[in-house]
Amino acid sequence: MTKVDFYILPSADPSARLDFACKLTEKAWRMGHRIYLHCSDAAQRDDLDARLWAFKGESFVPHGPAESEPDGLIVLGLGNDCGQHQDLLVNLDLKVPAFANKFARVAEVVVEDPAIRTAARESFRFYREQGYPLQDHRLQRL
Repeated sequence: MTKVDFYILPSADPSARLDFACKLTEKAWRMGHRIYLHCSDAAQRDDLDARLWAFKGESFVPHGPAESEPDGLIVLGLGNDCGQHQDLLVNLDLKVPAFANKFARVAEVVVEDPAIRTAARESFRFYREQGYPLQDHRLQRL
């Protein structure tokens, strides 16, 4: 069954979610995982793409959009199709994607912004009602 981790960040800045997603993605990739980053819209995906190139000067995290690299190790996607990915889903949308159950693990990244917290609570309820094992990680610093 899919394991769901909520990462609760000590920031109200929505962009902190993208910065944390970069760190989480790099760590998971170095551990050998395939990562699907589910974005809410094209603007968020473009922002995340730029951050993945620049967030750490000494490292390279190979990634690409789902349309041109559907089978890549790190894919940035939109919409309702995650292709063949089923390892780690980093959900940056405010709702649970219909394909979340295809993944071994799901990471939900939460900041103190009221809209994001409200959406995260709804997602948490959804996962709990579906019987997914849930874990929350309250980070003390970024």
